Amino acid sequence: MNNTIKGILIVFCVGILMLGSFAGGFVTGNLVPVSLPGITENSSPTIIPTTSPEQQNATPDEMQTLFAPFWEAWNLVHENYVDQPVDDVALMQGAISGMMDALGDQHSSYMNPEDYETANAGLEGEYEGIGAYVDTTTEYLTITSPISGSPAEKAGLLPGDQVIAIDGEDMTGVDAEVARLKVLGPAGTTVVLTVLREGESEPLEFSIVRAKITIASSSGKMLDNGIAYIEITTFGSKTTPELLATLNELMAQNPKGIILDLRNNGGGYLQTAVEVTSQFISEGVVLYEQYGDGSRDTYEAMPNGLATDKNIPMVVLINEGTASASEIVAGALQDYGRAKLVGTVSYGKGSVQNWIPLSGENGAVRITIAKWLTPKENWIHEVGLTPDYAVELTQEDRKADLDPQLDKAIEVLLEMINQ
Repeated sequence: MNNTIKGILIVFCVGILMLGSFAGGFVTGNLVPVSLPGITENSSPTIIPTTSPEQQNATPDEMQTLFAPFWEAWNLVHENYVDQPVDDVALMQGAISGMMDALGDQHSSYMNPEDYETANAGLEGEYEGIGAYVDTTTEYLTITSPISGSPAEKAGLLPGDQVIAIDGEDMTGVDAEVARLKVLGPAGTTVVLTVLREGESEPLEFSIVRAKITIASSSGKMLDNGIAYIEITTFGSKTTPELLATLNELMAQNPKGIILDLRNNGGGYLQTAVEVTSQFISEGVVLYEQYGDGSRDTYEAMPNGLATDKNIPMVVLINEGTASASEIVAGALQDYGRAKLVGTVSYGKGSVQNWIPLSGENGAVRITIAKWLTPKENWIHEVGLTPDYAVELTQEDRKADLDPQLDKAIEVLLEMINQ
C-alpha cells in the first residue's frame, strides 16, 4: 500500500478524532452489520488478516488496538473486493466522511476538495452554478428566487419549485444542502433538474447550462416615505465593505427609517456578523461564543457605526431561511430593542463551525466548535428567533410578485416614525 496515502490517513483519522472530541460531538452508532443471503464462494473460510507490522508502526501506540479493526477492513477491501485496484484516495475520503457523520451533528462534515472550493467561492461573492436563491431547510432543495438574468431565470425556474432529481438522480432522502452542492458546477456544463411545481400534475424537467454567477452580498435603495432598504444575502469577505458603501449612499439621503432584509441569508463568517451588527448599535455585546469546557468568548460592538442613531427606527426582515450569522445580527438588534423583527421564525442555528483545511489539498473538515448566545444569553439552536410581527409569504404571493412581509415592515416602520 502507498506509504504516503497511509500516512495521510493516519494523521487525518487521529487528528479529526481529537478535534471531534473537542467539539463535543457524540457517536450515534449508525453503522449496522447486515447479513445478506445469496450466493457465496465455495471455498475455505476466510481468515481475517491482522494489522500488518507496517500499519502498526504507522499507528500511534496508544491507538493500535482502537484502529486494528479499521486496518483489518482496509486490508479486506484491498484483498477481496471484486473490482481492483480500489481508489485509495476515495477510501480515505470516505473514511473521514463516515467519521464526521458518526458525530451525529448535521453541521459537522467532511468537504472534498471540490466542495470546499465551492463553499469558499460562495462567500467571496461569486460561484459557478445556475444562479438562484434556495431554501435548504425543506425536504427537497427548493427555489426561493432565481437571480435576475441568471441561467435559472432564463430556463424558467420559479419560486417554490422543488428539486426532486438532479441529472436523473433521485433526491428523495438526500439532505437539501447536499443537493445544492450537486447543482453547482463548472461554467459551461449542463445540469438537468427535475422539479415538482404546485399546480402541475407531472414533474417538470429543466436542462440548464451553468455560468459564473457574481452577486453583491449587500445592496440597498431608497423606498417611498424616506425609508432606506438594505439587503444582505450572505456574510462573506466582501460584505462589510459593500455594506459600508451602501450605508454611505443611503445615510447621505437622511432616511427616516431603515429596513434590513436578512431573509434567506444562510450565514457566513462570525466576524462579519459582528461587523454588520456594529453598524447599527454603538456599544454592547453582540454575542457570546461558549465552548464545551464552559469557557466563553465575548464579542463587543465595534465603534463608529454608520447607522447607530436610535432616532432612526429600524425593522429587520427574517424567515425560515435566516440562519447562523444572520441570526446573530437579528438576535442582537432584537435584544437591544434597536429593531423589530418581521416575518417568520428563523432557522435556528446556534452553533459555530470551523472549516479546517486538510493537508495535501484533500478538502476540509467542518467541525462544530462552540455554540453562540444572544446578548441576553438566549440559545436559539433549533428554536429560531421569533418575529415581533409574524407574517407569512406564500407561493401565491411569490407568483403574484407580492411581498406582504416587506409591506408589513414598511407599515411597522411608518408607525414607529410617526410616534
